[in-house]
Amino acid sequence: MRAPDWLTARPIAHRGLHDYARGIVENMPGAVRAAMAANFSIEVDIQLTADGEAMVHHDDELGRLTEGSGALLTKTAAELKQVTFKNTPEKMMALGDLCTLVAGHVPLVIEVKSHFDGDRKLVRRMAEVLSTYSGPAAGMSFDPDQVIALRDLLPSRPRGIVAERYYTEAEWPEATPAQRHEMTHLRHLPRTRPHFVSYRVNDLPAAAPWIAKNLFGCNLLSWTVRTPQQRAKSARYAEQMTFEGFRPDF
Repeated sequence: MRAPDWLTARPIAHRGLHDYARGIVENMPGAVRAAMAANFSIEVDIQLTADGEAMVHHDDELGRLTEGSGALLTKTAAELKQVTFKNTPEKMMALGDLCTLVAGHVPLVIEVKSHFDGDRKLVRRMAEVLSTYSGPAAGMSFDPDQVIALRDLLPSRPRGIVAERYYTEAEWPEATPAQRHEMTHLRHLPRTRPHFVSYRVNDLPAAAPWIAKNLFGCNLLSWTVRTPQQRAKSARYAEQMTFEGFRPDF
C-alpha cells in the first residue's frame, strides 16, 4: 500500500512556501508560486462551500487571515473569491484554480478538511476536479471516513491519513468519542487502507506509525517541521517532512 516515489522525493511546503513578512500568505497563489520556484511539493487544505465547491483554505471560518467572518460552508465560491485578506491583495482559490496554476510542475498533497459528519461532497468535488488533472496529486485527511471516500472516489490517486498521538474532546469537538477512539493509535488502518501516514513530528517515535510503515507498508511523512530538532527527528523516523518557516536543501 505504498505511495508513488514522487510523494517522498522532495520536502513538502506546508500550505505553500509562505512568508508573512514578505506578504506571502498560506494557501494563496503567491505561496504556491514560491514553492514551485523552489521545486518543493505543496501541501494545501480544501474546504467545502455552500454550493459544493472546494476552496483552498485552512480555517473553516473567516477572520484569522481575512476580513469578515462566518463559516466557509455558509458561503458560495463566488463570495469567497471576493473576500479581502489582511496581508495580501490576492484572493482565495478554488481547487481548480490551484490545479491550473501548478499544472503538474510539482506534486500536490491536498488535505480534505472535515466536520466528521460523513459528508462526501468535498471529496466528490475534488474527484471531479482531479479527473482532468494529469499532475501528481495525493489526498489526505484527519478523518478516516474522508480517507475511505478518497479510496472510493479517487481510487487511482494516493491517499493518506493525517494523525497524531492524542485526540482530546477540546481539540476535536466535532468528532464523536467513537471517532476519536478509532483515530487514536491508527486503529482504522484495516478499514481505511491508506498509502501513507502523515504523523505529527513531535509525537515521533510512536508504535502506531511504526506499525503502519513496517506492517501495513505505508509511507511515513511528518508534520509540521519548523525547528532543527524537529528536522532531525523527522529525518530519523520519517521518509519525508512537511515543513514551514525555512527552506530545506534536498
